[in-house]
Amino acid sequence: MRAGTGAGRGRRAALAAALGVVLAAGTLAADPAPAQPTAGAGTSRPAEDGHGRSEDRQGGDGGDHGDGGDHGGGDGGKGDGRQHRDDRHRAVPVKGPVLAEGDAADSRAPTGDGLRTALGGTVQDKALGTLNFAVADAATGEFLFGAQETAPATPASTTKLATAVAALALLPAERRIATTVVRGAAPGEITLVGGGDPTLTALPADQVRIGGLPVDPDSAPASMAELAHRTATALRAAGTTEVRLSYDTSLYTGPLLHKDHDAMNIAAVTPLMVDEGRIDPRSPDEAPARVFDPAGQAADSFAGFLGAEGVTVQGKPAAATAPATAPAGMAAGTATGTAAATELARVESPTIGRLVERMLTTSDNTLAEAVARQAAIAAQQPASFEGAAKAVSTELAGLGVPLDGVVLTDGSGLAKANLIPPITLVKLLAAAAAPAHPELRPVITGLPVAGFSGTLVNRFGAKSGAAEAAGIVRAKTGTLQGVNTLAGTVVDADGRVLAFALMTRTDADPTAARAAVDRIVARIAACGC
Repeated sequence: MRAGTGAGRGRRAALAAALGVVLAAGTLAADPAPAQPTAGAGTSRPAEDGHGRSEDRQGGDGGDHGDGGDHGGGDGGKGDGRQHRDDRHRAVPVKGPVLAEGDAADSRAPTGDGLRTALGGTVQDKALGTLNFAVADAATGEFLFGAQETAPATPASTTKLATAVAALALLPAERRIATTVVRGAAPGEITLVGGGDPTLTALPADQVRIGGLPVDPDSAPASMAELAHRTATALRAAGTTEVRLSYDTSLYTGPLLHKDHDAMNIAAVTPLMVDEGRIDPRSPDEAPARVFDPAGQAADSFAGFLGAEGVTVQGKPAAATAPATAPAGMAAGTATGTAAATELARVESPTIGRLVERMLTTSDNTLAEAVARQAAIAAQQPASFEGAAKAVSTELAGLGVPLDGVVLTDGSGLAKANLIPPITLVKLLAAAAAPAHPELRPVITGLPVAGFSGTLVNRFGAKSGAAEAAGIVRAKTGTLQGVNTLAGTVVDADGRVLAFALMTRTDADPTAARAAVDRIVARIAACGC
């Protein structure tokens, strides 16, 4: 044990206690040879100690496509179809830092040799199959220890970390996504224009749930009923009570459907939808059934609300392109070349920062693809799967994140074609925690908390062998058939914030594989080494 460990343990206990208060308030190798761990420069202590910050799924969006391991609407996928019981922990993203930064005066990063000893045989558990992993100092991004840390592996939903970092680097965290109604191309026509907000809801405010709980004002989605009310008010002011309705989805290009689309884990990717294309917006299912045509559903919903406001909609809403519609994020009347369409009304999503938190906590695939397209638009790339992947990769390279071996084909991680090495994931987390990048902090605050929230609500439990790490681990889960990943931050026994990424490929029972991963993280947390 290093000097200062006692103080570190006390500080970590205090951090975990504070976390509890905040949460209360609101192919495969059958028997692979174990990889030989490698220690980085952290084998000898760094000359200077820095400090880092440590800032996850229910009712989400179906999450990773696969065995249904993590519950609550994120990483579950098809799996066994189990739903949350009402008595399980449920939480939504919390605002602000949850774990305070470590104290540079008495907090040191562990050594590579220390981590090797601490982890011992946990990294050779047969349930892990093939394991690639990396541990780094979150304060500096310095690699400390790992095995096959530079080897690309299937990231599953930890892909969302890349999406989140790139989006927040490209877009102000306070940016909101607008859904608008403008004058149509023909007299008496109005056009509902999708701006890319999949969280737009047709539910009354008191029925909206994220993670099984009512939403706070900052997280509350935009209301379709309110958009209809504002539109009707503008129409009546102009003496109009009867209209023809069209809807515009021209913001996005390329395929509507993800290559692994199953109409449950993800909706058709369109810039206009309501309640993420769910057939039943109140469904507690992890991977709820989706409508075939989310944009058409949204337009029908809007027409219904207009009728309730006393505005008659003639015929059935039809797809169209609004005249000279201003680009997403640009106010009406500011489009170049020709005058933008006259805007009648708009509603706006929660901020990009809050959407990123929701995306990570609940592992929301549909929202992830929407956030990725917002990044593509900001990077002047096509708003498509391909354009979004290019925008994310380019922005990460600009941030200095190592991209050797990285292959991105989507923003959600549903695609098994995605490849990311563990070293890249820990570098992403270190960048998000770095004092130099406060704009990236929602990546950290959006990570689920072990045993308490999001996709980690049922992890690190009493029977897992990792319960001692509950509350002091924040991490993004990833689950596909035969793939279990976990990447996040943890406060070690000396109070140092570490970043880790564990990526497995195994034919073992998913529950056993995840428990084995959790035990590794618990050993990292217990390390005063």
